[in-house]
Amino acid sequence: MRVLGVDPGLTRCGIGVVEGTAGRPLTMLGVGVVRTSADAEIGDRLVAIERGIEQWLDAHRPEYVAVERVFSQHNVRTVMGTAQASAVAMLCASRRGLPVALHTPSEIKAAVTGSGRADKAQVGAMVTRLLRLDTPPKPADAADALAIAICHIWRAPALNRLQQAHAAARRASAPAVPVRKVTR
Repeated sequence: MRVLGVDPGLTRCGIGVVEGTAGRPLTMLGVGVVRTSADAEIGDRLVAIERGIEQWLDAHRPEYVAVERVFSQHNVRTVMGTAQASAVAMLCASRRGLPVALHTPSEIKAAVTGSGRADKAQVGAMVTRLLRLDTPPKPADAADALAIAICHIWRAPALNRLQQAHAAARRASAPAVPVRKVTR
């Protein structure tokens, strides 16, 4: 499974590509950050993020895109920028027909470190260890993007089974719709 992880941000949007399967060693295929100037107009910044993500999608051809779910913060301006960058990532993936998964920050931290309250340094250290890197990716947004991809690879099989079970239960409990024959 090849996953493009996105740590959305308006100034720095972390991007990381990881390949592997749950229970097997993982491989980092690429990591970086799409940057925009805080002085630029919001529309121009979103277009720059779109172009950057599209370049990563073209270069790495992921099967899935995993994005950190935006959570409520006290700074509304920060939340808005994060949400806008997140929407751009989802749009780019959806335009290509790629499945998009959203993972919460605590879910990502728990998957990678074992604790949903891990700090940035702990996440960076575990990403470095799990991907057998010499040094933690910099800046932290890049390491976080890899953590998002790792989280998805490890959690996707269980999530897929849950979704399939839920769909089967929904089909089983749906009332039968009588078929009426139309005659003229």
